[in-house]
Amino acid sequence: MQIKPIKTEQDYQQALARLEEIFTAKPGTKDGDELEILGILIEKYEQELFPVDYPDPIEAIKFRMDQMGLDQQDLTRMIGSKSRTSDLLNRKRPLSIRQIRLLHKELHIPADVLLKV
Repeated sequence: MQIKPIKTEQDYQQALARLEEIFTAKPGTKDGDELEILGILIEKYEQELFPVDYPDPIEAIKFRMDQMGLDQQDLTRMIGSKSRTSDLLNRKRPLSIRQIRLLHKELHIPADVLLKV
């Protein structure tokens, strides 16, 4: 297959079909190089067609707390104030830079997500 930019749905489907054909190609081979390039082209097309936005910061905090088995009291221990924690989770108060840094460090939430306005 001649590698070309993916501009249409038909191009995309053809690229996916070819990717499936050569999926087990070994790196450093002709098919392996084609596989790598097709993967990059497909990813670029999908990012343009189906952009993924960052999640809401508060929802990200709640999700991560759930994943880690934490509750509001645990978050209060991190932030330092029960009323601030409540205001934060109820969207009555925005995240401060200090809280963003703290939540990034303690909950491992990317700062980009927490900075979303």
